[in-house]
Amino acid sequence: MQKLLSLARAAAEKYDMIENGDKIAVCVSGGKDSVALLKCMVELNRFYPKKFELCAITIDPCFFGKEGDYSAIETLCVNSGVPYTVKRTDLYNIIFETRKEKNPCSLCSRMRRGLIHDTAKELGCNKIALGHHMDDAAETFIMNLFSGGRAECFSPVSYLSRKDLYMIRPLIFAYESDIEKAVRKENLPIIKSECPADEKTHREETKALLKELEKKYPAIRQKIIGAMQTGNISGW
Repeated sequence: MQKLLSLARAAAEKYDMIENGDKIAVCVSGGKDSVALLKCMVELNRFYPKKFELCAITIDPCFFGKEGDYSAIETLCVNSGVPYTVKRTDLYNIIFETRKEKNPCSLCSRMRRGLIHDTAKELGCNKIALGHHMDDAAETFIMNLFSGGRAECFSPVSYLSRKDLYMIRPLIFAYESDIEKAVRKENLPIIKSECPADEKTHREETKALLKELEKKYPAIRQKIIGAMQTGNISGW
């Protein structure tokens, strides 16, 4: 966790992610990235020079019509002194049963984002922390380049003027492997996704492509991030 903390602090300072008086909603899906982010933000809050408040939000898609069991996340939040909100939704029914989406990820992502934004505003937050890491950024850049012909990625910090909310990504300097090690070492609870599309996405294909390319081009993810920073792409 010490390495993640160091990387999160570096990202927060480089991109001015945190200011005094912020109330930050940590978006927790239950996967390793979001749970590691929650733990990291709790620890960062103990010593970071700018004082901020935390809460945690989970959007439950209610896969197959059943409420998800997030009790382990709730326990982690209680032990960490972080208020926790689970928003039950009808996302699964809308996307997979009613609309029968062939490519469900895009619609699901948009709908989840809207619910996260609304819930954060209801809780009085001015910022939302997301668990995207360096691998996610490199994959997103490649997906946009190869599929859409656009040299762009999500930003380290982005402002939603419609909602008056900032989105911050404190783990963008961390590799996915850094997060996996921290989760194992801290014995953090992981909630297995019940999504029917899990691990069958374009992102998984891109992840495999980068893994293959890295055999010939070492540290390719870091080089992509460096290129985005040098070119000031998407605010990097």
